[in-house]
Amino acid sequence: MKILSSIAIWWHTLGGVEKFFWAVALLFSFMFVVQTVMSFIGGDDDGTFGDSDDYVDGDGGIDYQFFTIKNFITFFTVFGWVGLACLQGNLPMLHVILWSTLSGVIIVLIMFFLFSRMAKLRASGTLQIQNALQKQAETYLRIPGLRGGYGKVHIRVQGSLRELRALTDDDDDIPTGKPVTVIGIVNESILLVTSKTKI
Repeated sequence: MKILSSIAIWWHTLGGVEKFFWAVALLFSFMFVVQTVMSFIGGDDDGTFGDSDDYVDGDGGIDYQFFTIKNFITFFTVFGWVGLACLQGNLPMLHVILWSTLSGVIIVLIMFFLFSRMAKLRASGTLQIQNALQKQAETYLRIPGLRGGYGKVHIRVQGSLRELRALTDDDDDIPTGKPVTVIGIVNESILLVTSKTKI
């Protein structure tokens, strides 16, 4: 009870502007903590506060949103604490508002940049099968000739070794361990290869 009484007395001694910044700082700090905990527990999901950040929209690229609940909470958390620091420094009210707003915007911009970069790195790991064209591979499972069935090849694409299904238009089967060249894309997971060397 003494603690609550002390808090009540302290609160009543504050001016209106100080109360505003303390309310903003405490409320949004609490939301920030809850949001961070929920991110660790349930993944990086904004659904806790009714919104979501789609970092990667399928395989089509980056779709990180600037105006999100996360950024909103982050902005006002920084806004509140920087405002209190400025008030403690006895800065003019115009400077308090200016520095609080500028600090919040800068932090959100930094977060936007970092998460956008993370999203690009994540998207770059998605296989773009067109990058396999004209590359060398090695047969992993025999590939029947004249598209008589599927085989498999090992091929290095986008810096990593992949195992993909393959067909061939060659007259003869391509045995395991045979070097081949990718000459076409059948679909998003099947390559067209040949063991014939170019003259």
